[in-house]
Amino acid sequence: MKVACIGECMVELSERPDGSLVRGFGGDTLNTALYLARLGVAVDYVTALGDDIWSDEMAAAWGRERIGLNQVRRMPGRMPGLYIIRTDADGERSFHYWRERAAARDLFTGPGAAETRAALETYDLVHFSGISLSLYGETGRAALFQTLADLRARGGQVAFDTNYRPRGWPDRDEAWAAFRTALALADLIFASAEDLDWLFGETGEDEVLRHRGRAEIVLKASSGSAPTARVLHGAGDVSVPARPAARVVDTTAAGDSFAAGYLAARIAGLAPEAAAAEAHRLAGAVIGHRGAVIPREAMPALALPPAFRRPAPEA
Repeated sequence: MKVACIGECMVELSERPDGSLVRGFGGDTLNTALYLARLGVAVDYVTALGDDIWSDEMAAAWGRERIGLNQVRRMPGRMPGLYIIRTDADGERSFHYWRERAAARDLFTGPGAAETRAALETYDLVHFSGISLSLYGETGRAALFQTLADLRARGGQVAFDTNYRPRGWPDRDEAWAAFRTALALADLIFASAEDLDWLFGETGEDEVLRHRGRAEIVLKASSGSAPTARVLHGAGDVSVPARPAARVVDTTAAGDSFAAGYLAARIAGLAPEAAAAEAHRLAGAVIGHRGAVIPREAMPALALPPAFRRPAPEA
């Protein structure tokens, strides 16, 4: 299966308890792509970078993780965005962004946009998020939505993770319209109760459940270290709880890794409920480490067919 993740990778500064900062790279759909690649899925990342040293380092790191780089556009004179993560005593994180001139914002409107759109239509599965939507502006989102509609018309599938960040949407009406269009285009929806409450209020769950039967839906609700995924597939409606995490250090990329585990398991042929259990297992390992990307040796062994898994890339 030919898989693509659309979005943005930024320079990440993670604040330690003593106030010092550690530099890395991160972004929600990039995290999903990385964990998909580690689980054996052939995945391309679709984004735009600049011609600076940090963009070079990002692309090199993705290559080492076996993420496909064919759809990474490079824009002369541009740079990636930047964000800082602060983590509280309970492992919950907050984000602070500087991204207004990031190259990824012009992925669907700048030079090469037509080539990116044409390439996307050739994939079997395209994954994107609410954070992806916040990047592009009205014109860019319209181009993305038309591309996804054309992909589906050709038999491809679309996965959407709600990932709503209020600061990325100064106009809530604009966010409502964009999310409703994205939900209507998605064949697989990952939605968290928190995202839906923030965006839609009391009607949030209804906004997603109206697509039941047409789309496969995974509704995630957190309860301390033991979240639950409600999986709706066809006529099925099953709740799959996670085992309590051994420790919670940093919840960064919990949802991103869950999406990767679920997608990989479904691609490998597991049933939705089994896929949710494997997704919980991966996310539970991720939150036990600081930062979005855990060491390769900390990756849990998911119940995927041996023929599906690829050897780990060299460090």
